[in-house]
Amino acid sequence: MKKILFASLILIAAVSCTKDFQSTNQNPNQISDQLLKQDFNLVGSPFSGLLFNLFGHQVEEDLCYDSWMGFMNTPTDFVGNVNNTTYYIRWNSYWGRVYGSVMSPSKQVIQLAKDNNLPLFATWAKLIRVLSVSKLTAVHGPVIYSNYGSTAAQIDYDKESDLYNTFFLQLDSVQSDFAANKTYNGFAKFDPSFQGSIPKWQKVVNSLRLRLAIRLSKVAPSIAKTQGEKAMADPAGLITANSDNFLVSLLGNIMPVAQICYQWDDTRMGSNMESFMIGLKDGRISKYYAPVTDAALYADHPTVPYKGIRNGSYNAAKGDKVPYSKVSNDFNSAQTRRAFTASEVAFLKAEAALRGWAGAGDAQANYENGVKLSYADWGASGVDAYLADATSTPIAYVDPKDTRNSNAASSTITVAWNAADNNELKLEKIITQKYLATFTNTLEAWVDFRRTGYPKISSVAKNDSNGDWGVIPAGQWIKRMPFINGERTGNTAAVAGAVTKMGGPDNIATRLYFDTGVASNF
Repeated sequence: MKKILFASLILIAAVSCTKDFQSTNQNPNQISDQLLKQDFNLVGSPFSGLLFNLFGHQVEEDLCYDSWMGFMNTPTDFVGNVNNTTYYIRWNSYWGRVYGSVMSPSKQVIQLAKDNNLPLFATWAKLIRVLSVSKLTAVHGPVIYSNYGSTAAQIDYDKESDLYNTFFLQLDSVQSDFAANKTYNGFAKFDPSFQGSIPKWQKVVNSLRLRLAIRLSKVAPSIAKTQGEKAMADPAGLITANSDNFLVSLLGNIMPVAQICYQWDDTRMGSNMESFMIGLKDGRISKYYAPVTDAALYADHPTVPYKGIRNGSYNAAKGDKVPYSKVSNDFNSAQTRRAFTASEVAFLKAEAALRGWAGAGDAQANYENGVKLSYADWGASGVDAYLADATSTPIAYVDPKDTRNSNAASSTITVAWNAADNNELKLEKIITQKYLATFTNTLEAWVDFRRTGYPKISSVAKNDSNGDWGVIPAGQWIKRMPFINGERTGNTAAVAGAVTKMGGPDNIATRLYFDTGVASNF
């Protein structure tokens, strides 16, 4: 197995020499710090790598929440078909990406910005830290943040509730700095996402605040409401148009899911997406996935040639399911991936409206706008008919190679909005459509599923959870990733403290802060 998809992209070399050595022995082929300082290169050059490493790749995404949420799944019998996808943890590396490729280089950027009197670069780096660690805490729970960089023998973890308070305070500071410097253009050559536009980064700040507020809406409703309303009231605005979408450059690399599909044959369409997209007649399916050529694979829906793999699938020979649907070939030439879209913001506002937050607008209008924005973003047609469909529902999943993986439809949701529905059913529609729109940025779908129970998806076919990493009862779903072994053995007392803060054992069955376990969402 190819465990590492891409190498870390950014290294900052600090060269320490005497004055005389520098003046007489400088390598003419080496870029000096003095040259790097020109046009802010020394402090600005790491940013494309910081942004790129907001995401994981195969072992952090595809073999984790891509699979758990049924966006993708593997045809490969990794480690005897007992692995992350079947709830036995073999790979756990997003922690290393965040600390090695975001937190560490950003620490150096912040110091360089201070040393060179370029404070807005430090502000930008701090925003990227919040973007990154707010993802990491959604995977593990307590993480190291306020104590990051400590040289103490024990580096304590932040409690989750404290983390979110810190995130909101830091977003306040970032937005204040950006608001006072809207015309600053020093980021331009280092910013593949927005070409240095401070007003567009301000929209990211507000959109991130709204995302985190909605994340806390059940566990801390007062804080969530205050922060969500603050995000929606800020004059800088939110990401509301596809032209403002936060896209992260792939820096010339192949989109990870395409490489895993086409070069390694290690991932294919997930069965939950087959169930929803075919059943609901979703026009985005051809933008996400490639059709199959063997008609026997899709005999259960013979006019729609797609076939997925069940989450936690029973896999025997890899060749059995390699013919199932790959991702669309378009991903092989993609140059960016979606980090935050106008569609997500519309669905966040739709949920906020259901919860009665000021400034959210109308739930139905936001819901329908979210679907329309997603269709437009992916270049799909037929959105009006899709939104009007009040009868189509998800289909059962049939695995033509192994009936143990087949399952009845997990949801009976339809697409068309019905004002007479109760808020719980309206929320299910919102989160289901948000799920369908968030392809290739699937961590947020896993967050939504744990905090709301939506969308209604199948449980794993093969459940290998046990006492080693925690037991997930049959018909239930994984709740988190355990802390990494390096922390368990090298920062043992701090991990014990984190377990106390988390209120449950360090295993995959312990709920995170935002996941209250309460069935009702209102």
